Amino acid sequence: MVFKKGHDDFRKNAVEGGYARDLMKNEAVKLWYENLRRKSDLTAGVYLRGLNYYCKRMDTDPNQILTDAGTDNGDKLQRDFMKFVSIMEKEGKKGAYIVRYKKVIHSWTRFNAVKFHLIANIANENINENVQDERVPTNEELGKMLRKAGLRERVSISMMAFSGLRPQVLGNNEGKDGLRLKDVPEIEIMTGKDGMQTVRATKDILLINVRFNLSKKRFRYHTFLCEEGVRYLLEYLEDRIRSKEVLTDESPILQYDQESKREHEVLGTHYLTKAIREVVRSTGFEWRPYVFRAYFATGMDIAESKGVVSHSWRQHWMGHIGDIESKYSTNKKLPDDILERMRESYAKASRFLETEDRGISEKQHEDEINAVKIMMLKLAGYTDEEIEKQGMLDMDISDLVKKFDEKRSRSMNNGNSQKVISFKEVETYIEQGWEYVRDFPGNKAIVKLPS
Repeated sequence: MVFKKGHDDFRKNAVEGGYARDLMKNEAVKLWYENLRRKSDLTAGVYLRGLNYYCKRMDTDPNQILTDAGTDNGDKLQRDFMKFVSIMEKEGKKGAYIVRYKKVIHSWTRFNAVKFHLIANIANENINENVQDERVPTNEELGKMLRKAGLRERVSISMMAFSGLRPQVLGNNEGKDGLRLKDVPEIEIMTGKDGMQTVRATKDILLINVRFNLSKKRFRYHTFLCEEGVRYLLEYLEDRIRSKEVLTDESPILQYDQESKREHEVLGTHYLTKAIREVVRSTGFEWRPYVFRAYFATGMDIAESKGVVSHSWRQHWMGHIGDIESKYSTNKKLPDDILERMRESYAKASRFLETEDRGISEKQHEDEINAVKIMMLKLAGYTDEEIEKQGMLDMDISDLVKKFDEKRSRSMNNGNSQKVISFKEVETYIEQGWEYVRDFPGNKAIVKLPS
C-alpha cells in the first residue's frame, strides 16, 4: 500500500493549521499539550482535539473552563458538562467515548492547579461497546489474512499476532521512531564481495528487544517471534534489498514504500493500522488491528492453562508490568539464562499461535526420543551422571535394552547374581526369569540371574 503525499504529516497539519490552530495560540494550552506529548504523542493529540471539540460544542474556551472550575465550587462547569453528556447521548455516542471528555477536563484543570472534579455520571463509561462482543480470529482466519496481505503488512500483522506487540511499538504516532533491525539482534546483515547484501536469522525463534521509549509503560521489555513470523520478516527484508535499499542496524522494521516521499522513515501508527485495516476488510472481516494483539493474548492463555508458559513471562512479553519487572530493575537486559528459558517456553507455546502446521522438526523428534531413553534408564535405576558418562543417549535401542536388563537384574537381588530360596519358591522365580543352579541343604535351592 502506497501512502500519497497528501496523507503525510496529517497530525502536524491538524495542530498547526487545522482544528487546533486557534487553541494553540493560548500559551497555557500549548504548554499543556507539550507536557502531554512528553509521555504520549497519541494521548496529547486526542486530548487537544477533545478540548477543542468541547469548547466549540459548549461555546466556551479553555480560560473560561478554568474560571468556571474555580468559581462557586465549579457549579457552572458541572452543569455545563452534564448538558454536554446529554447532548452526546442524544446523538448516540457511547459512554466509553463520552468519558474521554471528562478525562480531558480533569487533565486541563489539574495542569493549571485548579482543584475540580466532575461528578457527572456517564452510562457504561467503562464498557467499550464496540469491542465487547468482538472475538479473536481463529488460526485459519489469521492464515487467510496473512496470505492476502502484502510483504510489509504480513510482517506488521505477524508481529502483533505472534509477538504481542502494540502498533505503537512498530511505529510511533509521529513516525519518528519504531522497532528497528538493531532491536532484533539475531537478524544478521551480511555484505558480499560484490557489495550485495543478504540477511539471515541466527536463531529459529528471534528475540525482540522493545526499547523503553517505544513501550507504553516506559520500561524495556522483551518478546519473541516464531518461525512463521521470522520467515515473513526475512522475505520482506530480502525484497527491500532487491529494491536497492542498503540495510543497517538503524533501518526500521516497517517503512514506507519506495514510491512514497517518506522513503526510509519509520511507518507511523496511523499508516500501519490503516494498511492492516485494508487487509482485514479485503478478506471479508471487520476486526480492528488491535485484535491481533488479543489473538496473541488468547494463545498465551491457552499455553498458560497447559503449563507451557508462566503468567509472569506472558505478562512481560506483552509489555505489562508484573513480577519480572519487580524482580529486575527496568530498562536493563534480563540475564541470558532467563532469556533462553523464556525462548524455550515461547517456542513450545508458538504452536498455539502459528497458522502453518510444519509437523515435528528433526530436533524435536530427537529430543522426544532422548526423553524416552532417559525415562527408561532412570526407571532401571541409572543416574543422570551414569547416563552422561556412559554416553547412553547415543546408544541404539538394542544396547539400551541390555543396559536396562543389567541394571534391573542387579537391583532384583541387591547386586548379587545368586540367591538361596525354598523349594516352594523355585517355580515362581523361574517364571520371573531366574535360572535354577542346584539343590541346597534344608529343602532349599540356589537360583541365579540370567546370564
